[in-house]
Amino acid sequence: MTAYELFPLADLEPGSARRVEVDGRPVAVIRIDDDVYAIGDTCSHAEVSLSEGWVDAEDCTIECVAHGATFDVATGEPVTLPATRPVPVYEAVVVAGTVVVTVAEGGEGGEGAGS
Repeated sequence: MTAYELFPLADLEPGSARRVEVDGRPVAVIRIDDDVYAIGDTCSHAEVSLSEGWVDAEDCTIECVAHGATFDVATGEPVTLPATRPVPVYEAVVVAGTVVVTVAEGGEGGEGAGS
């Protein structure tokens, strides 16, 4: 497991997402209030960047801009069609005001994330 310091939490508005590259993987970092989540940034249905979608802070989901598939940001599981496959989930925490994402060596993702 390798941890990557990404950017200050203050640089990501609550209720928004940002695409980053972590160990060569596209990752969507999502902020809901003061919690952060990290999921694979590519929709499992249409190969579209999830970070360009809409964050629903109340439901803790992100919606793909292409066809409206919605994913749970904590588990990566699809909540609505047309997506039927989950996206990878990575551990995301805030350490001393900095967003840190941890990825497994050579792996897709891990168990649920969030801080």
